[in-house]
Amino acid sequence: MNALYTTEALATGGGRDGRVEVAGSDLAFDLAVPQAMGGSGNGANPEQLFAAGFAACFHSAVQLVARQRKVTVTGSSVGGRVSIGQTEDGGFGLAVELEVTLPGVEREAAQEIVDAAHQVCPYSNATRGNIDVKVSVTEG
Repeated sequence: MNALYTTEALATGGGRDGRVEVAGSDLAFDLAVPQAMGGSGNGANPEQLFAAGFAACFHSAVQLVARQRKVTVTGSSVGGRVSIGQTEDGGFGLAVELEVTLPGVEREAAQEIVDAAHQVCPYSNATRGNIDVKVSVTEG
């Protein structure tokens, strides 16, 4: 791969109850285990960050594909949902759901754009075959 951009983050403290700082940016915050997993929930967690990153990256891929096809996607959005759970072998795994809204785009055309974006998006490519990723088109 010919890297176009590289970033770095440093996690310190107690892992999920620690702190994260991203080099070269103002992005720095405390982490907390979600209440559903026995923590305080008083901070961000890795699943939230992954959901935000995947949603933003996938939205960029949708916009790229739409531009290539000369389709206007003004007001589009991508919602990302990330779940964490225990796997059958006792480890932990992730699942992702992406909900794409393309106002004013016919459903069939929207689905084609989303399907193509799923082939282009780096997050989709990184997770394909590793975790369950469901992508759906919703009415806008």
